[in-house]
Amino acid sequence: MNVQPVKKRQEDVNYSTLANAIRFLSADAVEKAKSGHPGMPLGMADVATVLFQDYLKFSPKHPNWLNRDRFILSAGHGSMLLYSLLYLTGYKDITLDEIKNFRQLDAKTAGHPEHGYAAGIEITTGPLGQGISSAVGFALAERIMNAEFPDLFDHKTYVIASDGDLMEGVTQEAISLAGHWRLKNLVVLYDDNSISIDGDTNLAFTDDTQRRFESCHWEILTIDGHNVEEIQAALARAQQANRPILIRCKTRIAEGAPTKVGTSSSHGSPLGSDEIRGMRENLKWAYEPFEVPTDILEPWRAAGTRGDQIASEWIKRYDSHADSREINRRRSQALPKSVNDAFKSVILGYLDMPVSKATRQLSQDVLERIASLMPELIGGSADLTGSNNTKAKPQRIINRDNFAGNYIHYGVREHGMAAVMNGLSLYGGFRPYGGTFLIFSDYLRPSLRLSALMEQPVIYVLTHDSIGLGEDGPTHQPIEQLASLRAMPNLNVFRPADGIETAECWQIALQSHDRPSIFALTRQNVRQVRLKDTKESLSAKGGYIVWGDSDKRDVTLIATGSEVGLAVDVAELLSTQNIHAVVVSMPCTRLFDEQTEDYRQQTLGTVPRFAIEAASSYSWYKYVGDNGHIFGIDTFGASAPAPQLYDKFGLTVDKISTEILRRVKG
Repeated sequence: MNVQPVKKRQEDVNYSTLANAIRFLSADAVEKAKSGHPGMPLGMADVATVLFQDYLKFSPKHPNWLNRDRFILSAGHGSMLLYSLLYLTGYKDITLDEIKNFRQLDAKTAGHPEHGYAAGIEITTGPLGQGISSAVGFALAERIMNAEFPDLFDHKTYVIASDGDLMEGVTQEAISLAGHWRLKNLVVLYDDNSISIDGDTNLAFTDDTQRRFESCHWEILTIDGHNVEEIQAALARAQQANRPILIRCKTRIAEGAPTKVGTSSSHGSPLGSDEIRGMRENLKWAYEPFEVPTDILEPWRAAGTRGDQIASEWIKRYDSHADSREINRRRSQALPKSVNDAFKSVILGYLDMPVSKATRQLSQDVLERIASLMPELIGGSADLTGSNNTKAKPQRIINRDNFAGNYIHYGVREHGMAAVMNGLSLYGGFRPYGGTFLIFSDYLRPSLRLSALMEQPVIYVLTHDSIGLGEDGPTHQPIEQLASLRAMPNLNVFRPADGIETAECWQIALQSHDRPSIFALTRQNVRQVRLKDTKESLSAKGGYIVWGDSDKRDVTLIATGSEVGLAVDVAELLSTQNIHAVVVSMPCTRLFDEQTEDYRQQTLGTVPRFAIEAASSYSWYKYVGDNGHIFGIDTFGASAPAPQLYDKFGLTVDKISTEILRRVKG
């Protein structure tokens, strides 16, 4: 389906006047808030006006129309540009009162755009580089949908990005992927104003931007960002592009301000009442703050209605389409019954025939069973597919010649991978997961944090989760990562102990609709500790008694992952010394914390508690209490075979049981 851009230029429209409505709404809102970034909205007002007036395919009446163009303000500090556009074009969520309440408590017009606050805000931006990088995920999502449903999906993703966006390292990872995939539906409008917070960008940024993007297989155009004809010509060319396109818009920051135009002082501070007064005189804007006269507002509202008919016709055709029900299921994130049946079958299989494998392999076993049942499941790895065990046999590779797949080779681009997954998730209808080593979660953490902040159920498969990886040494052995990740709000960190817990944790993650999940998985084999069918997902409780009699206990051992089997071995040895131990497996501390107080107390008991985890002890103090002890690691690791390392750090049956006996028996 070849849908033409929503283009209908009105000869009587004065684009400069329309752009000035953006400028003054932005300047007045920042001034009223006494906080904000007015320079970028003033500088990019002309580009944004042409885009929304002539090219962007959108409809405020149908804000979630699936085949709309996506507009992403990567330069999120210039949020008033987006809020002004949403108000002017008629999005109901952004009223004039919301504009006046910019940056105030509970306003939809937050300091940086936040997804979920209002229709028209496709993604939370502000951390530079994230918007443009996640936009690659949006564009990729459209290409995948177009490959499967070519008569339904055919749209573009437009991005406004700043110098700061291009300086961030994640951007290079993302633009490299976009060019490699030849994402012809991705259009980046680069606000090339040569100004950063500290001053002229020459202070630290002298890249040859054109050659940089060209080397990544992008098409480059350079225009005067204040010349309507040049803007229109560049956007017209973008409609015919056969690869991603960067439009360098040479602009002046704070365009229209009499003394602050082109200065760094306009970037992140209000212009001041005198400057705005002079700006009104300069631009002949004879209106009060927040006033947009009817003869200017009407053309803007007309632009907002221009896509209504196209949207209505598409929605009508979609509703009667043979595939709409399946697409709706994917977007609702409802799991097919066959997937839940597959999980049950996997668990029963482990109960019938217990296995000793690494949890990364057990995770792949799950994927082999569910991948063909979930077309929306999009896997991938940052050049560690064989180590992460993230690819199931039925999965097909996505590449620039064939987007009809469901597995992505991201290359060594952990941060870019996470940002792309956010874009896939926000687009809707996909359940992305991606793999790397747990230690490299530090490389992707900013995008992971946005997954949690935006309530996106992205799944991170992070293997080689402890000193158990052995000889690769302390550079690859995660110590503080688990504690650090558990501290992040709205994130489930799963460290399963065996095949049954691994299957349960995958099912929990896929049933979660509003939070991301991490799987911390082992390189080394683990023993199966769950041997009885409980008819319920015990992992869903976050922690539970996996071994021992809760009515007759002297100590409680709390462990996760590979250390659960170790804790059972310790408990068995303690029993020979007439010490009755209960072993609590805690695959997800956050889910355990969300249980009732009674359940938590019954599970942990009132006897001395001992936590065992081959990682930082930091996150365990809340569970062991004053009378307990933590067997953990609070230094970096070392290079040696895993058994030697566990012995070195005191994580053996003999050393743990000896210390427990000393503490209990005195």
